[in-house]
Amino acid sequence: MAEMVLLSDTAVVETPVAECDECLVDLRTVGALRLDPRLADAAGAYAHVRLSVVDRLVTAQTLLPAGLRLLIVECYRPMALQQHYFEAHKERLRAIQPGHDEAWYHRRASRYISPPEVAPHVAGAAVDLTLCTADGTELWMGTQVNDTDSEACHTDSANVSAEAARHRRYLADALTLVGMVNYPTEWWHWSYGDRYWAHVTGAPKARYGPVSSLPGVQSAATAN
Repeated sequence: MAEMVLLSDTAVVETPVAECDECLVDLRTVGALRLDPRLADAAGAYAHVRLSVVDRLVTAQTLLPAGLRLLIVECYRPMALQQHYFEAHKERLRAIQPGHDEAWYHRRASRYISPPEVAPHVAGAAVDLTLCTADGTELWMGTQVNDTDSEACHTDSANVSAEAARHRRYLADALTLVGMVNYPTEWWHWSYGDRYWAHVTGAPKARYGPVSSLPGVQSAATAN
């Protein structure tokens, strides 16, 4: 089996970016998509994502089995918050697995938290999401979103029920068909246009680099 490519790998980090300056769209203005408030922040950053990602999410939803909908948990993440998550995870690793050098902790942390400089969420290119029924009831996917306590969170894990594996296939099939890519340690994380997407798809350059702040955000009605 080929070794998993992590976000910290040189091949990903050195992927060039040709920033297209595509706007961020507030998904709270997109009636076709359902947002979950569990990670909502005061500025509403969690609900924003690049326009081309919005288009793909809306299309992907039409490809799901009847009665199912996407349930979006988090999209854009400010650089400072990503930095905090990454450094905090490295500190946890130092506490439970002491004795390694900095490079080891950096790579190990990137299995579940992206280094800020290449993070798909910071580029407004990624979405953490799951599935729900039309009335908003979440489907069981084998773990909760962002639950990285075991390798059951890996997209292709064999340590989940047949039902959860089937639900993951529904999600993966729809998002793959619209050109999004999955980070294989997290079944819920999908992206388009970022460095990891470029590496996986063979695109010569990423479309999106880090977004420094929310100014310039548009609603769905004004983004086209």
